[in-house]
Amino acid sequence: MKLQQLRYIVEIQRQGLNVSEAAEALFTSQPGISKQVKLLEDELGIAIFERAGKRFTGLTEPGKTVLAIAERILREAENLKRASAEFATGQSGRLVLATTHTQARYALPTVVRDFVARHPTVKLEMHQGSPVQIAEWVVAGEADIGIATEALDQYPQLITLPVRQWTHCVIAPEGHPILKSQPLSLHELAKWPLVTYDTAFTGRSRINRAFERIGVEPNVALTALDADVIKTYVSLGLGLGIISALAFDAQRDAGLVAVDAGHLFESSTTRLGLRRGTYLRRSDYDLIALFAPHLSKRVVDMAMQGGGAEYQL
Repeated sequence: MKLQQLRYIVEIQRQGLNVSEAAEALFTSQPGISKQVKLLEDELGIAIFERAGKRFTGLTEPGKTVLAIAERILREAENLKRASAEFATGQSGRLVLATTHTQARYALPTVVRDFVARHPTVKLEMHQGSPVQIAEWVVAGEADIGIATEALDQYPQLITLPVRQWTHCVIAPEGHPILKSQPLSLHELAKWPLVTYDTAFTGRSRINRAFERIGVEPNVALTALDADVIKTYVSLGLGLGIISALAFDAQRDAGLVAVDAGHLFESSTTRLGLRRGTYLRRSDYDLIALFAPHLSKRVVDMAMQGGGAEYQL
């Protein structure tokens, strides 16, 4: 039995039983993967996959157990490499942080600055994507730490910890009539074209739910993946913007006015995600603590070990 054989069966399952896509993901050939899977099955004396001809159609009952063990073995093999590298190289190595544009642009700059100053020999890579992409990168081991508001807590393979709560604000060009509406209401907002986040980004689900509760269909004229784009189009008069309050700065965003919308939309929680069972290095703990000081090593370790109730802000 070889680790590579275990990688093959895990990747086949991950790719929806598509051997060609698994081969492409692992930079090998389809016949090579099929041969190794058959050799592993022969060695174990069981069929791992159900078949229709040459096509895999599902996991057998023993295959489900084998897959779970294979995932655990591969995770521990990766942990062994991470731990060995930490002892061998000290405070060097590579740390991959996956996050959204909003977090990267507005919440993380000083954290990254301080981390780089503290760990000059650690290569920090930042991958930006949607919350679903971030979660999947961490699950797959392609990122060490994930930070997002949406999606992370929907993946059982991840441990997620709350970082901070935040609210939305409505932005408008100076002099816009909406600025005279006090207090701001959803019915008033619905009278104007809106520019806000794309579905599944930065608390968009809470915006949708707020309008659904009062039975009003908002006029969403334009959606975007990040607040900078939204602010640009609001400045051009395309509509009112709904963005994270974190993304507005009165000096930097001259010409725009922000109105707190915490009473209109549920607050959102930024969460930090880690893959269950992953070995955390000192640099991982340090980055987490710089971003969320309340997430001490003790708190993180308790969450990773499943001890105590889920941590709450």
